[in-house]
Amino acid sequence: MIALTDRVGQAVAALRDNRLRTALSVLGIAIGIAAVMIVSTISRGGNHLVFSELQTFGLNSAWIYRDWDNDSPLERRREGSGIDSRDIAALQAARGELGIRHLSPIVRDYGEPSARRGGRFANVQLIGASVAYPDIVNDTLLGGRRLMHHDVAQRLPAALVAPEVIAKLFDDGEDPLGRTIEVGERRVRIVGLLAGKSRDFLSSIGSAGGQNANDRIVVPWTWLQRVRGDRAVDHLHIAVEDFDRAGQTADGIAQLLARRHDGLFNYTRETMATYIATTDSILSGVAIVGTIAASVSLLVGGMGIMNMMGTAVLERTREIGLRRAVGARRRDILWQFLIEAALISLVGGLLGLAIGAVISLIVVWLTGFPLLPSVPVIVGALLVSVLVGVLSGLLPARRAAKLEPVIALRAD
Repeated sequence: MIALTDRVGQAVAALRDNRLRTALSVLGIAIGIAAVMIVSTISRGGNHLVFSELQTFGLNSAWIYRDWDNDSPLERRREGSGIDSRDIAALQAARGELGIRHLSPIVRDYGEPSARRGGRFANVQLIGASVAYPDIVNDTLLGGRRLMHHDVAQRLPAALVAPEVIAKLFDDGEDPLGRTIEVGERRVRIVGLLAGKSRDFLSSIGSAGGQNANDRIVVPWTWLQRVRGDRAVDHLHIAVEDFDRAGQTADGIAQLLARRHDGLFNYTRETMATYIATTDSILSGVAIVGTIAASVSLLVGGMGIMNMMGTAVLERTREIGLRRAVGARRRDILWQFLIEAALISLVGGLLGLAIGAVISLIVVWLTGFPLLPSVPVIVGALLVSVLVGVLSGLLPARRAAKLEPVIALRAD
């Protein structure tokens, strides 16, 4: 321990004698470590943000709807969505066999309806759904109740209303529960208040899935069918029992629908599992590219240490010869230079982590990204910085250790 303390003290003294070169070498390592930390933090934060927004659609979700693409001039275009009320009953009966946890028919009003209360208006998405819809899309209520089976069976105009609609139609502090509002030419009664959802990041990157979730009015799908005057269901939104078998479950539903309609319609299915796999692949690729770029900075910092230590060997040749002449062993010289290189990289690594933390906080403040530093990445980056320093100093240290005392003492 005493020998190690002496060696560290000698290394600190030697580095202090060359402050400028030491500072530049430390800065080179610090920039590389800071880059690795920033890339890791932003990557993890972005990953968390994307997946938290995808969760607002339900991570076990799958969608099944009619495939409208039919370019054949020999086939007459068939009208209808290919899904109706009777199909829902058949799917409910087969849900265990198909692997369906929750099922909701979705009936839409695509006329961009406007909600009105007195002289106030709000553009809304009017969605007809079942009682299972909030469970599928992870909706939570701020007040009131959910849709009930009675609402669906009796086709009642009960409504769950999202926060932007409430803000536009009601004063602050006013209780909207139990109030009626007009949607199009119909009146609905507010029975539940939906909590807000953020899809800002998905919207900012142009994702179609980033549609606003805070201007929805959710009503019983049977009521909206009655308003439209038909029995059609626009598409199915389901939550599967097994995430890994989401595709098979959706395919089974599409096949059942095709059989029920005697093959008159083709169906398309989409699963959140596919979106998640694609998103994870893209984010992982971006993180890998960023890490490689940051690692190049770290490599450059290591080359700076190697250059500095090589110069130090040349400048301190007589010192090496003198130490060898008074009894220093080759390994003592080797350890001396390795400890100097390790100290440079350790200080550079710690400084880099501090710089990376400050820049990460600035990025979070500017972008709103969640700050999710990875402890393994931080520890790993610090260990890598020391390893880079030791490896970079190894060649000059071995060269110094191999110097013969007589030759070293004759050096200018």
